[in-house]
Amino acid sequence: MLSLQTTVVLILSRSQKVIDCHDPFFTVCERSPISVLCVLPDLREIVFVIQSQSNSFHVRQAERRRADLLKQAHSLTEKPPVVLLLHSLSDNEGDWSILPLLSHSFGKNSSWIVFLEEETNVKMNKLVQVLTKFDTNKEWFLGKPLHDEESTIIHHYAFAENPSIFKYPDFAAAWAVSAPLVVRLADKVRNEPLKSDFTIDLKHEVALYIWDNGNGPHLTAVPELCTEPEDSPQTQHCATTLSTEPPPCGEPVNKEDIFVAVKTCRKFHSERVPVIKKTWEKDAFSLEYYSDHADPSIPTIDLGVPNTERGHCGKTFAILQRFLSSSVPNTKWLLVVDDDTLISLSRLQVLLSCYNPSEPVCLGERYGYGLSQGGYSYITGGGGMVFSREAVVRLLNSGCKCYSNDAPDDMVLGMCLNALGLPVTHSPLFHQARPEDYARDFLAHQVPISFHKHWNIDPIAVFNKWLKDDLRAEASDGLNKSAKTEL
Repeated sequence: MLSLQTTVVLILSRSQKVIDCHDPFFTVCERSPISVLCVLPDLREIVFVIQSQSNSFHVRQAERRRADLLKQAHSLTEKPPVVLLLHSLSDNEGDWSILPLLSHSFGKNSSWIVFLEEETNVKMNKLVQVLTKFDTNKEWFLGKPLHDEESTIIHHYAFAENPSIFKYPDFAAAWAVSAPLVVRLADKVRNEPLKSDFTIDLKHEVALYIWDNGNGPHLTAVPELCTEPEDSPQTQHCATTLSTEPPPCGEPVNKEDIFVAVKTCRKFHSERVPVIKKTWEKDAFSLEYYSDHADPSIPTIDLGVPNTERGHCGKTFAILQRFLSSSVPNTKWLLVVDDDTLISLSRLQVLLSCYNPSEPVCLGERYGYGLSQGGYSYITGGGGMVFSREAVVRLLNSGCKCYSNDAPDDMVLGMCLNALGLPVTHSPLFHQARPEDYARDFLAHQVPISFHKHWNIDPIAVFNKWLKDDLRAEASDGLNKSAKTEL
């Protein structure tokens, strides 16, 4: 079935241009003694949206992806598709959550909107071949399906009785929605306020919104949407793959350039701090533990802020102030973690090589609050919050402060950044939860940087399995080859 609008091209056999009509890009080919008749899909029926970010590194990555898409299109047809960068579609910072953006008209007069991440390679001819299998007069939601092995807090314990029943797309493989579905969703967004205050795992929440308690389409699995490395022998059938070439970021940053601040309290000195000392503390050049009690055996530093059961905003802002003081080394980067955060500092060194510390960089796992009503993004604290020195300077110079010591520090920081117009930069390599809380296929194409919480796990075993690099040189080389596509 041909579902995209098509153009009929008559190619004379005496033409100097050589056309291989066995190429799957051509959906119909008929030969005669004097000519070849090919039906060429109109790429203007496809809108590509690259899920880009406004940080300078990510803008460059997205522009390279757009250039590659347009280069492929121009080699196939003189009618290229529209390729858009998500971060530039509006001034609303929360449009990374996609749903508020659907009420815009960027997909008008198209048959498909295809979303992809910066590291997603697209084989244009194979992708067109895939899309032509689906009738664009119907509602379609296409992707590579993920599912939960067990109910998880990051998905609000959805489908607790059988979590594997609900499928949601792996954004790294690209995902697509047909025009009729986009039109209906846009009307729904305009007429019905989005219900969830929090945006935690966007791919799951988008799928829930489209599914609409069974009133909308389920995700249709498309085997050609893949997350294998582009040079893998298993990708011959794939329309999408992941880049194996690392971004041109240079050498990992020196460990001396990262100052590590660990938030703890007296009751966890004997329970959580020993886990850090047995796992990743040795990889830090400058590290301090901040507590409500000065314990010289660790040692911990009492910042004069009383411990709170939750929030810890007062403690975090005291850490920011100390970072800029003469009490600690003058370093380019600040990493703030909880005492139950498990993290690979060597992998963080590789990641930070892609970012300019003279810019106000705020990096981690991005969540959102009230994004459909003009809310804000924030770095969720448990996975680790990374700030360039410039970002800390701007935060503190703005006069932003906690409204109470037990206010949620990550959310208050998000409000401050939003007021200053500074973006939160997302990396999927940071994780607010445990490995068990993420889909197995999602983690399969990552070399993660962090996980969080010791609940119902052996944290040392988790670190050794997921984050330990026994041979630093080999790990760094492997990360550059296999994981920096996720940056």
